[in-house]
Amino acid sequence: MVGTFIGAAVGGVYALWAGQLDMGDVQQIRERSTVFDRDGKPYGRLQGENRLVVPIKQVSNFFVKALLAREDTRFYKHTGVDPIGILRAVVRNLVSHSAAQGASTLTQQLARNSYPLGGKNLHRKILEAFVAFRIEKYYSKDEILEHYMNRIYLGAGVYGIETASLAYFNKHAADLNLGEAALLAGIIRGPSRFSPMSNFQGALRERDTVLERLVKLEIIPQKQADAAKEVPIVLNPRRRLTVQENYAMDSVVRELSRVLSEDQLSESGLRIYTTLDPALQDVAQTALDVHLTKIESQPKYAHPKKAEFTKEAREAELDPAYLQGAVVVLDNRTGGIRALVGGRDYADSRYNRALLSERPIGSTFKPFVYLAAFARGLSPEASISDGPIQRGEVRSAPNWSPGNSDGTFKGSMSAEDGLIQSRNTVTVRVGEQAGLAEVGRIGAAVGLDKMPQRPSAYLGAFEASLMRVTNAYTVFPNGGRQRQPFLIERVDDSGGTTLYRAKAWQRNVLQAGPCAMVTGVLSKVLDRGTAATARAAGFKKIAAGKTGTTDDYKDAWFVGFTSSLTAGVWVGFDRPQRTVSQGYGATMALPVWVEVMNAAPESRYPASALRTSGDGGSYRPPAVVPATPQNPSSPPRVEPVQPQGNPPRVEPVLKPFKM
Repeated sequence: MVGTFIGAAVGGVYALWAGQLDMGDVQQIRERSTVFDRDGKPYGRLQGENRLVVPIKQVSNFFVKALLAREDTRFYKHTGVDPIGILRAVVRNLVSHSAAQGASTLTQQLARNSYPLGGKNLHRKILEAFVAFRIEKYYSKDEILEHYMNRIYLGAGVYGIETASLAYFNKHAADLNLGEAALLAGIIRGPSRFSPMSNFQGALRERDTVLERLVKLEIIPQKQADAAKEVPIVLNPRRRLTVQENYAMDSVVRELSRVLSEDQLSESGLRIYTTLDPALQDVAQTALDVHLTKIESQPKYAHPKKAEFTKEAREAELDPAYLQGAVVVLDNRTGGIRALVGGRDYADSRYNRALLSERPIGSTFKPFVYLAAFARGLSPEASISDGPIQRGEVRSAPNWSPGNSDGTFKGSMSAEDGLIQSRNTVTVRVGEQAGLAEVGRIGAAVGLDKMPQRPSAYLGAFEASLMRVTNAYTVFPNGGRQRQPFLIERVDDSGGTTLYRAKAWQRNVLQAGPCAMVTGVLSKVLDRGTAATARAAGFKKIAAGKTGTTDDYKDAWFVGFTSSLTAGVWVGFDRPQRTVSQGYGATMALPVWVEVMNAAPESRYPASALRTSGDGGSYRPPAVVPATPQNPSSPPRVEPVQPQGNPPRVEPVLKPFKM
C-alpha cells in the first residue's frame, strides 16, 4: 500500500515535470539558414546544425520501413513507451550479462533529442517516458516519425535524413533505394562508428543486419533482401554546403542585420536569395590573389609576401602586412552585386577592403572632372595646354603647380587626349573651366561626396571606398542614371513567408549627353590610352574604363564597364606605402579586371554597344518607372531583370546597401 502510494507520488511529480514542457519545441527543429546565388542555387549556409528539414512524404518508404524495423517495430501500437520492448530488453540483457540492449521507442528518442532531460540515469529514463506519453497525445504518429527523421544524427556532421542522403549519396531522401535506406537506418545507433565515410565495411554490416530484420518481420521477402545486398553502395558525397567563410558571405550576414529584426534573425532555416554570381566571385578571388602573387615574385620586391604569413600569425589574428586588393562587380541593369572580394584571403584577414577601406582614388576621379566641363559646353576636341601650370593660373591655389606622372609636358592636345593619356595638367585646366563647385556637385551626385573644395581634388586627392567608386562609374553605361547596389534580393522564413524583399531603384543623377561623351573617351582609354594593355592581353569586348594611381604608387585602381557590368579593382597595402616602382593601375589592377570581365559570359552579361557621343546612342538603358503620384518626391524606380531560376520578386521595401 505504501509502495503504491510512493509510486503514485513519484509518478505525479514526473508527470507534473513533463507537463511544464512546451510541446511545440518538438517541431522547432533548427536548421542552418541557406544562402542562394543569383540563379536560386544553394551557395552556402550560415551558422547552425547541418540539417535540411523535409516532410515525411519526401522520404523514401524504404527508409521508413527500415527505420521502424531497426528501432521500433511496435511504433504504431504503443503510446510512447513499449512495455513488451522493455521486457524483451531486460531478458536479453540478463542472458548476455550486459546492458547492451536498449528499449527506447522512437518517441522516447525524440523526447531526449528535443529537450534537455539529463544524463544516462534512471531519473532521465523516467522523465523521458512521461515526456514521450505527452508527445504521443500532442502529435500524430506520422508527425512524430517526421520530427524524428529530421532530428536524428547520422554521422559526418549531418543531421536529418535529407541531409544524410545528400551528404552520402548526393540524392534526395525520397530517392533512396532499399540498400541505401537500410544502411542509413543501420548506423543510427552508432553514427560515428559506422559512418560509411569512415567505416564503410561496418556500415555494410549494419545494412545487412537491417535487411535481415526486415525479412524476419516479413516486411520484405528474402529474395528482395538478397538483391539489395548485391546492389553496390556507391558513395557520391555532395559538395558540402558548409558555413561559408568569405567576404561575400560576410557581407550577406552584415546586410541581414540591417534588413531583419532581431527576432527574425534568430529564426532558423531562413532562405536568403542573393545577387551573387559564384563563377564571377571565384574568378575575382582567384585572379586577385594569383596576380598579386606574381607581383610579389618580382626580383626586387621588398615587402612581406603572402607566402610568408605563417599559421601561427593567422591563429594569433595578426594583421597581414602583405600586398592586398579588392574587387567589386555590379550589374548595371539592376544594381545587383555579382562579386565582392574584400582581400586576398579571408582566413588571414576578415577586413573587407571593398566596403570599409577608404583610399585616395587618384585618376579614377578624372572622368567626372571632364564630365562637369562637357556639361558646361567644353568639346572633347577642344585644345587644352599640357604645359606647366603657371603661377596664379589656379585661382584658389595660386602657388600650386602639379606635374604629370611621367615628368614630361606635351604642349597642346585635345581635351579627350588629356583624359585618355591621364594628363594631370590638362585635367586641372579642364577642372578650372568647369569650376571647383561644379565638379564637387558632380562628385556628390554620383556618391563621391567627400570631395574637398580644393583644386587637388581634380586629381582625386581624396578618399572613397572601392564600392562607391565602382557604383559612381555606373552612370556612364546607364546614361546618367544610378542604381542602388544591393546584395540580398529576398529573405523567406522556413515556412515560405517573405520577410524582406529588396527594391532595385534608379534615379537620374546626371545628364545623358555628357555621360555619353565621357563614355566615348573612356572607351578609347582601352584602345590607345593608359589601359591599352587590356587589348594586348586579349580583351576584345566593347568596354570603357579608367586607370588610377596615387602619389608614390601607394594605390592602384582600375574601374571599367561594359553595357552590362561595371567592375572595380583596387590594389595597395593596408598601411599606405609604395607598392612597387612604376606601380601604375595599368600594371597592378587592370590585369585582374581583364580576367574577371573576360570570365563574364556574353549570354548572361552581353557587352553590347555603349552609348557614346559619336554613335547615336545604340545602347539604351531600361525605361524608368515614374515616381508615384502619392509620393512625387520618391526616386524613380526600375524593376530589375529577374535572374533565371530565382523565385519571383514582388514589390519590395528599400533598404540601401551600406557603402
